[in-house]
This record gives sequence, C-alpha cells and structure tokens, in this order.
Amino acid sequence: MNKQTALKLTAHFILLSGAITMILPFLWTVSTSLKQLSEVFIFPPTLFGEEIRWDNYLRISDRFPFETYFLNSLKITVVVVIAQLITSSMAGFVFARLRFRYREVLFGLYLATMMVPAQVTMIPNFIIMRNYNLIDTHWSLILPALVSAFGTFLLRQFFLTIPASLEDAAKIDGCTPFGVYWRVFVPLSKPAMATLGVFVFMGTWNDFLAPLVYINTQAKMTLPLGLASMQGMYSTDWPVLMAGTVISIIPLIAIFLLAQDFFIKGVTLSGLKGE
Repeated sequence: MNKQTALKLTAHFILLSGAITMILPFLWTVSTSLKQLSEVFIFPPTLFGEEIRWDNYLRISDRFPFETYFLNSLKITVVVVIAQLITSSMAGFVFARLRFRYREVLFGLYLATMMVPAQVTMIPNFIIMRNYNLIDTHWSLILPALVSAFGTFLLRQFFLTIPASLEDAAKIDGCTPFGVYWRVFVPLSKPAMATLGVFVFMGTWNDFLAPLVYINTQAKMTLPLGLASMQGMYSTDWPVLMAGTVISIIPLIAIFLLAQDFFIKGVTLSGLKGE
C-alpha cells in the first residue's frame, strides 16, 4: 500500500467515523419516537420496540399546541430570512461596489460586531424591547435579526467576484446604482443568496435562547421553546417529545436538500476574492 492510498483510506475512515457520530443521535431520536415510554430506558437498548408506535406523532397535538409552535417558528423564520436577504444584499452591494469615504473603516467596524456574543447584547436588547412594550411579542425576535454582519460579509465577497464590465454595461444603458443592484447583481447572486438563506433559516428555526428570554405565553412560543416546555418536572413522555423533535427537523432537511447545489456553489464562490 503506497502513501497516497494510505492517506486516502485514513481520510475516508475519519469522515466515516464523523458521519456515524453525527447521524447516530438522529437515528436514536427517530427510534425513540416510535417506542412506548416503558421501552425507552430498557437495557440493553433496542432500535425498535415490540410495536412501532406511529400514534406518538398524533399524540403531540392532543397534549400540546404543537401546530401553534410550528406556525410561530415558520412565520418568524420566513420574515427573518426575507429581511436578511434584502438588507444583507443591499449592504453587501454598497460595500463591494460603491466608492465613498471611510468605506473600509465602516465595513471593518461592521464586521467587528461579529466578535460580540449574542449573550452580551441580550440584556440591552431586553431593556429596549421592554421600553417599547415588545416583550412577549414576535417582534422581539424579528427586529434584532433583520440585519446580519455575516450575511453582509458573505454577499459582499460574492459581489466582488462579479466582473466590473457587467456593471459598466448596465450604467451605459442608463441604470442607476439601485438598477445595477436589482437588475444585474441580484439575478447573478442566487447561489450566495441561497447559501445565506439556508444559514439564516437554520439559525432562526433552531434559536432557543431568544424565545426563552422574550416569550412568556404558550401561544407565542416557537418550536424549540415549545419542545422544551414539554418536559415535565417529574416525568416526561419521551416518545412524544422525540416525535415532535423529528417533525421539527424535517423542514431543515428539506431546505438543505432543495438548496444544496446552490449552497455548495455559493460557499465556494463567496471565498474566491477579497479586497
């Protein structure tokens, strides 16, 4: 066995080990969602119980307002994704193509906000939301997420790869800066936009800390917070909880599968050039 083959086998072994490590919790979640409660903690553990209990997926709605949690998460996520695609693409275009004084300084300061953990700004944000009577409303989750330094950086890097000749041709045809952005850059940036959309969708859909801080009533809870509320103080119906978890994962898998080609292309192209 030569050195190249050995390195390839080692790399494949590491990747396979990582894949198994990451997929096992998901498989165990699916397995638990199809068992009876008495079968969850038996030893040695089994992949399936004596009977596959599909009714666990129906019992969620009987015991908890699961549809409400799902729709709340969907509404918030869709609004945040659309808003970030608009604001990040506009800001990315400005920082990539428009020349103005202190542009690089402003961009550097904008990127510096990525170094501040969300937990640090949580208390100031809470005070602001409280002063504007936005606590226990979905606006408290939407407004702080309308803009993104990461999204601006990602799309700026992609816009830098677009040939200047296309921009010049659009200007010759009479396009304003907004016209160049809307008619040239947006149509060409579908891979990067899809990539950002996937990132934002996953981050917003899975967000637990912000809803925990801002949301108090059950009718306004999102899926992560709603699933956490299903855990009782003394007992938890784990099969039903895992069934809800499986359902909450399905949109993430669907979004990634639908956008995976754009996602891979967008990640690749967004790192080709930096200025």
